Amino acid sequence: MQPDVLAYLWDAARAAELIQQFCDHKSFDQYVQDALLRSGVERQFEIIGEALNRLDRIDHAVALKITDLPRIVAFRNILIHGYADVDDAIVWSVVTKRLPGLLHQLRALLDVGQD
Repeated sequence: MQPDVLAYLWDAARAAELIQQFCDHKSFDQYVQDALLRSGVERQFEIIGEALNRLDRIDHAVALKITDLPRIVAFRNILIHGYADVDDAIVWSVVTKRLPGLLHQLRALLDVGQD
């Protein structure tokens, strides 16, 4: 894999890992009450979306291996451009239900790219 491809995959994986660290042992209620936590999580999701959007531009074949890539990029766009309408319940749902699978895919792609 090209170095830029690996860099974007690494950036997205690192951001996903940070989200998991931030939210470890937190409840939805704690998430909603903590502006700093919400801001950190949203920022890392923005990084994931931007990194994967750039990945798609330089290596569409690799990007196709990421489930729901267009939805991930759209989520990033909502967080950035529709910040006033962000639904905390949706963000938390993505953290708890979707992020682990995405991180698994990113790590697998990075493992392949290291070979």
